[in-house]
Amino acid sequence: MNRMKQLQLIKNVINLNFQRSCSSKSGEIYTSSDFQNGIRKITMCHGKTRNSLSVAMMENLLKEIENNRDDPQLRAIVLAGDGPIFSAGHNLKELTEDCGRAQHMHIFNLCAKLMDAIVQHPVPIIARVDGLAAAAGCQLVAQCDLAVCTEKSKFSTPGANFGIFCSTPGIALARSVNKSTALKMLLTGEHITSDEAKSSGLVAAVTPTPEALDEEINKLCNAIRSKSRAVIELGKRFYYKQIREDLKTAYNLGGNVMVDNINGVDGKEGIKSFSEKRKPVWRHEI
Repeated sequence: MNRMKQLQLIKNVINLNFQRSCSSKSGEIYTSSDFQNGIRKITMCHGKTRNSLSVAMMENLLKEIENNRDDPQLRAIVLAGDGPIFSAGHNLKELTEDCGRAQHMHIFNLCAKLMDAIVQHPVPIIARVDGLAAAAGCQLVAQCDLAVCTEKSKFSTPGANFGIFCSTPGIALARSVNKSTALKMLLTGEHITSDEAKSSGLVAAVTPTPEALDEEINKLCNAIRSKSRAVIELGKRFYYKQIREDLKTAYNLGGNVMVDNINGVDGKEGIKSFSEKRKPVWRHEI
Protein backbone atom coordinates (compact mmCIF):
# COMPACT_ATOMS: atom_id res chain seq x y z
CA MET A 1 0.00 0.00 0.00
CA ASN A 2 1.52 3.35 -1.03
CA ARG A 3 1.75 6.33 1.33
CA MET A 4 -1.18 8.22 -0.25
CA LYS A 5 -3.50 5.26 0.24
CA GLN A 6 -2.30 4.80 3.82
CA LEU A 7 -2.97 8.46 4.61
CA GLN A 8 -6.43 8.26 3.03
CA LEU A 9 -7.26 5.11 5.03
CA ILE A 10 -6.18 6.79 8.27
CA LYS A 11 -8.23 9.86 7.39
CA ASN A 12 -11.31 7.75 6.71
CA VAL A 13 -10.97 5.96 10.06
CA ILE A 14 -10.52 9.27 11.90
CA ASN A 15 -13.57 10.76 10.17
CA LEU A 16 -15.67 7.69 10.95
CA ASN A 17 -14.71 7.71 14.63
CA PHE A 18 -15.28 11.46 14.80
CA GLN A 19 -18.75 11.09 13.30
CA ARG A 20 -19.57 8.45 15.87
CA SER A 21 -18.33 10.63 18.73
CA CYS A 22 -20.45 13.52 17.50
CA SER A 23 -23.63 11.52 16.99
CA SER A 24 -25.16 9.42 19.75
CA LYS A 25 -24.59 7.28 22.77
CA SER A 26 -24.89 3.57 22.18
CA GLY A 27 -27.61 1.56 23.85
CA GLU A 28 -30.19 4.36 23.92
CA ILE A 29 -33.69 3.83 22.56
CA TYR A 30 -34.70 6.34 19.89
CA THR A 31 -37.75 4.72 18.33
CA SER A 32 -40.35 2.10 19.11
CA SER A 33 -42.44 0.24 16.58
CA ASP A 34 -45.46 -2.01 16.44
CA PHE A 35 -47.35 -3.65 13.60
CA GLN A 36 -51.07 -4.37 13.77
CA ASN A 37 -53.70 -4.96 11.10
CA GLY A 38 -51.42 -3.91 8.29
CA ILE A 39 -50.36 -0.64 9.94
CA ARG A 40 -46.86 -0.03 11.29
CA LYS A 41 -46.64 2.71 13.89
CA ILE A 42 -43.17 4.18 14.41
CA THR A 43 -42.79 6.39 17.46
CA MET A 44 -39.86 8.69 18.17
CA CYS A 45 -39.19 8.34 21.90
CA HIS A 46 -36.02 10.20 22.80
CA GLY A 47 -37.54 12.77 25.13
CA LYS A 48 -34.32 14.17 26.54
CA THR A 49 -33.43 15.58 23.12
CA ARG A 50 -37.06 16.45 22.32
CA ASN A 51 -37.09 13.75 19.64
CA SER A 52 -34.46 15.67 17.70
CA LEU A 53 -33.39 14.31 14.33
CA SER A 54 -29.95 13.33 15.50
CA VAL A 55 -27.84 10.96 13.43
CA ALA A 56 -28.99 8.08 15.62
CA MET A 57 -32.66 9.08 15.36
CA MET A 58 -32.52 9.38 11.57
CA GLU A 59 -30.71 6.06 11.26
CA ASN A 60 -33.38 4.44 13.43
CA LEU A 61 -36.19 6.02 11.43
CA LEU A 62 -34.66 4.88 8.15
CA LYS A 63 -34.29 1.34 9.47
CA GLU A 64 -37.88 1.23 10.71
CA ILE A 65 -39.32 2.77 7.53
CA GLU A 66 -37.43 0.39 5.27
CA ASN A 67 -38.22 -2.65 7.44
CA ASN A 68 -40.24 -5.15 5.37
CA ARG A 69 -41.24 -2.38 2.95
CA ASP A 70 -42.30 -4.94 0.33
CA ASP A 71 -44.36 -7.05 2.73
CA PRO A 72 -47.82 -7.30 1.08
CA GLN A 73 -49.39 -7.18 4.55
CA LEU A 74 -47.98 -3.69 5.15
CA ARG A 75 -50.56 -1.09 4.06
CA ALA A 76 -49.56 2.18 5.79
CA ILE A 77 -47.06 3.66 8.23
CA VAL A 78 -47.91 6.09 11.02
CA LEU A 79 -45.05 8.27 12.25
CA ALA A 80 -45.50 9.72 15.74
CA GLY A 81 -43.58 11.47 18.50
CA ASP A 82 -43.82 10.53 22.16
CA GLY A 83 -44.39 13.41 24.57
CA PRO A 84 -45.32 17.06 23.99
CA ILE A 85 -42.88 17.55 21.10
CA PHE A 86 -43.18 15.65 17.83
CA SER A 87 -39.62 16.64 16.93
CA ALA A 88 -37.54 19.72 17.64
CA GLY A 89 -35.49 19.30 14.46
CA HIS A 90 -31.80 18.58 14.10
CA ASN A 91 -29.71 18.13 17.23
CA LEU A 92 -27.65 21.35 17.29
CA LYS A 93 -25.00 19.65 19.43
CA GLU A 94 -24.13 17.65 16.32
CA LEU A 95 -23.79 20.83 14.26
CA THR A 96 -21.20 22.65 16.35
CA GLU A 97 -17.98 23.89 14.79
CA ASP A 98 -16.04 21.14 16.57
CA CYS A 99 -17.92 18.43 14.69
CA GLY A 100 -16.62 19.77 11.39
CA ARG A 101 -17.96 20.19 7.88
CA ALA A 102 -17.73 16.48 7.05
CA GLN A 103 -20.04 15.64 9.94
CA HIS A 104 -22.38 18.47 9.00
CA MET A 105 -22.59 17.20 5.43
CA HIS A 106 -23.17 13.66 6.67
CA ILE A 107 -26.16 14.88 8.72
CA PHE A 108 -27.85 16.69 5.83
CA ASN A 109 -27.17 13.85 3.40
CA LEU A 110 -28.70 11.42 5.89
CA CYS A 111 -31.71 13.70 6.31
CA ALA A 112 -32.17 13.88 2.54
CA LYS A 113 -32.00 10.08 2.40
CA LEU A 114 -34.72 9.87 5.07
CA MET A 115 -37.00 12.28 3.21
CA ASP A 116 -36.48 10.41 -0.05
CA ALA A 117 -37.26 7.10 1.68
CA ILE A 118 -40.68 8.53 2.61
CA VAL A 119 -41.37 9.59 -0.99
CA GLN A 120 -40.12 6.32 -2.49
CA HIS A 121 -41.92 4.06 -0.02
CA PRO A 122 -44.65 1.94 -1.61
CA VAL A 123 -47.26 2.64 1.09
CA PRO A 124 -48.60 5.95 2.43
CA ILE A 125 -46.77 7.42 5.43
CA ILE A 126 -48.89 9.50 7.82
CA ALA A 127 -47.53 11.94 10.39
CA ARG A 128 -49.36 11.89 13.74
CA VAL A 129 -48.63 15.23 15.45
CA ASP A 130 -49.66 16.03 19.01
CA GLY A 131 -47.44 18.96 19.97
CA LEU A 132 -44.62 20.99 18.45
CA ALA A 133 -42.94 20.16 15.15
CA ALA A 134 -40.01 22.52 14.58
CA ALA A 135 -37.33 22.99 11.90
CA ALA A 136 -36.40 19.55 10.49
CA GLY A 137 -39.24 18.14 12.60
CA CYS A 138 -41.62 20.33 10.60
CA GLN A 139 -39.82 19.19 7.45
CA LEU A 140 -40.54 15.60 8.43
CA VAL A 141 -44.25 16.38 8.80
CA ALA A 142 -44.36 18.21 5.47
CA GLN A 143 -42.60 15.36 3.69
CA CYS A 144 -45.02 12.69 4.87
CA ASP A 145 -47.79 11.81 2.45
CA LEU A 146 -50.44 12.87 4.95
CA ALA A 147 -50.39 14.61 8.31
CA VAL A 148 -53.00 14.92 11.05
CA CYS A 149 -52.64 16.92 14.27
CA THR A 150 -54.36 17.99 17.47
CA GLU A 151 -55.55 21.53 18.14
CA LYS A 152 -52.63 22.24 20.48
CA SER A 153 -50.04 21.38 17.81
CA LYS A 154 -47.73 24.06 16.43
CA PHE A 155 -45.36 24.14 13.49
CA SER A 156 -42.29 26.31 12.97
CA THR A 157 -39.05 26.74 11.05
CA PRO A 158 -37.16 28.97 13.50
CA GLY A 159 -33.62 28.47 12.19
CA ALA A 160 -33.10 32.14 11.29
CA ASN A 161 -33.46 32.94 14.99
CA PHE A 162 -30.22 31.04 15.57
CA GLY A 163 -28.41 32.27 12.49
CA ILE A 164 -29.15 29.12 10.47
CA PHE A 165 -31.87 29.59 7.84
CA CYS A 166 -34.13 26.54 7.54
CA SER A 167 -33.17 25.95 3.91
CA THR A 168 -33.73 22.19 3.83
CA PRO A 169 -36.97 22.26 5.89
CA GLY A 170 -38.13 24.89 3.41
CA ILE A 171 -37.84 22.39 0.56
CA ALA A 172 -40.59 20.17 1.95
CA LEU A 173 -42.55 23.16 3.25
CA ALA A 174 -42.60 24.92 -0.12
CA ARG A 175 -44.00 21.78 -1.70
CA SER A 176 -46.84 21.35 0.78
CA VAL A 177 -48.12 24.83 1.73
CA ASN A 178 -48.83 28.09 -0.04
CA LYS A 179 -46.04 30.59 -0.68
CA SER A 180 -47.10 33.21 1.87
CA THR A 181 -47.35 30.69 4.70
CA ALA A 182 -44.03 29.04 3.83
CA LEU A 183 -42.16 32.36 3.64
CA LYS A 184 -43.81 33.70 6.78
CA MET A 185 -42.58 30.65 8.69
CA LEU A 186 -39.10 30.71 7.13
CA LEU A 187 -38.45 34.47 7.29
CA THR A 188 -39.93 35.24 10.72
CA GLY A 189 -39.30 31.97 12.55
CA GLU A 190 -42.77 32.30 14.08
CA HIS A 191 -44.92 29.22 14.52
CA ILE A 192 -48.27 28.63 12.90
CA THR A 193 -51.23 27.11 14.72
CA SER A 194 -52.99 23.88 13.91
CA ASP A 195 -55.78 25.81 12.17
CA GLU A 196 -53.24 27.69 10.05
CA ALA A 197 -51.55 24.39 9.25
CA LYS A 198 -54.89 23.00 8.08
CA SER A 199 -55.85 26.04 5.98
CA SER A 200 -52.41 26.17 4.34
CA GLY A 201 -52.39 22.47 3.46
CA LEU A 202 -49.68 21.27 5.84
CA VAL A 203 -52.09 18.91 7.62
CA ALA A 204 -55.20 17.15 6.36
CA ALA A 205 -57.21 17.32 9.58
CA VAL A 206 -57.18 18.83 13.09
CA THR A 207 -58.70 17.03 16.07
CA PRO A 208 -59.51 18.26 19.60
CA THR A 209 -57.83 15.43 21.53
CA PRO A 210 -55.18 12.71 21.08
CA GLU A 211 -57.97 10.13 21.22
CA ALA A 212 -59.79 11.84 18.37
CA LEU A 213 -56.47 12.05 16.53
CA ASP A 214 -56.08 8.28 16.69
CA GLU A 215 -59.68 7.85 15.49
CA GLU A 216 -59.01 10.09 12.51
CA ILE A 217 -55.81 8.22 11.64
CA ASN A 218 -57.65 4.90 11.94
CA LYS A 219 -60.24 6.19 9.46
CA LEU A 220 -57.52 7.14 7.01
CA CYS A 221 -55.74 3.80 7.44
CA ASN A 222 -58.97 1.83 7.02
CA ALA A 223 -59.76 3.72 3.82
CA ILE A 224 -56.27 2.98 2.48
CA ARG A 225 -56.44 -0.64 3.59
CA SER A 226 -59.66 -1.21 1.62
CA LYS A 227 -57.85 -0.44 -1.64
CA SER A 228 -55.45 -2.50 -3.72
CA ARG A 229 -51.93 -2.12 -2.32
CA ALA A 230 -50.52 -2.22 -5.84
CA VAL A 231 -52.85 0.51 -7.05
CA ILE A 232 -52.03 2.74 -4.07
CA GLU A 233 -48.32 2.24 -4.72
CA LEU A 234 -48.77 3.08 -8.41
CA GLY A 235 -50.75 6.21 -7.53
CA LYS A 236 -48.28 7.46 -4.95
CA ARG A 237 -45.31 6.98 -7.25
CA PHE A 238 -47.03 8.75 -10.13
CA TYR A 239 -48.14 11.66 -7.94
CA TYR A 240 -44.57 12.48 -6.96
CA LYS A 241 -43.36 11.96 -10.52
CA GLN A 242 -45.94 14.18 -12.24
CA ILE A 243 -45.54 17.18 -9.93
CA ARG A 244 -41.99 17.59 -11.27
CA GLU A 245 -43.22 17.82 -14.87
CA ASP A 246 -44.87 20.52 -16.95
CA LEU A 247 -48.62 20.18 -17.48
CA LYS A 248 -48.50 18.71 -20.99
CA THR A 249 -45.87 16.12 -20.06
CA ALA A 250 -47.78 15.21 -16.89
CA TYR A 251 -50.98 14.53 -18.83
CA ASN A 252 -49.15 12.43 -21.42
CA LEU A 253 -47.52 10.37 -18.67
CA GLY A 254 -50.79 10.15 -16.75
CA GLY A 255 -52.71 8.79 -19.72
CA ASN A 256 -50.20 5.98 -20.17
CA VAL A 257 -50.28 5.16 -16.47
CA MET A 258 -54.08 5.00 -16.42
CA VAL A 259 -54.24 2.77 -19.49
CA ASP A 260 -51.76 0.36 -17.88
CA ASN A 261 -53.74 0.51 -14.63
CA ILE A 262 -57.09 -0.16 -16.31
CA ASN A 263 -55.67 -3.15 -18.15
CA GLY A 264 -53.96 -4.55 -15.07
CA VAL A 265 -55.21 -7.27 -12.75
CA ASP A 266 -56.77 -5.08 -10.07
CA GLY A 267 -57.89 -2.46 -12.58
CA LYS A 268 -59.96 -5.06 -14.42
CA GLU A 269 -61.32 -6.38 -11.11
CA GLY A 270 -62.31 -2.88 -10.01
CA ILE A 271 -64.33 -2.19 -13.15
CA LYS A 272 -65.86 -5.66 -13.11
CA SER A 273 -66.90 -5.41 -9.45
CA PHE A 274 -68.45 -1.98 -10.09
CA SER A 275 -70.49 -3.39 -13.00
CA GLU A 276 -71.56 -6.37 -10.92
CA LYS A 277 -72.42 -4.17 -7.92
CA ARG A 278 -70.19 -6.07 -5.48
CA LYS A 279 -67.08 -5.43 -3.41
CA PRO A 280 -63.84 -5.99 -5.31
CA VAL A 281 -61.58 -8.89 -4.45
CA TRP A 282 -58.10 -7.46 -4.80
CA ARG A 283 -55.10 -9.52 -5.76
CA HIS A 284 -52.85 -6.51 -5.08
CA GLU A 285 -51.34 -6.70 -8.55
CA ILE A 286 -51.09 -4.28 -11.45
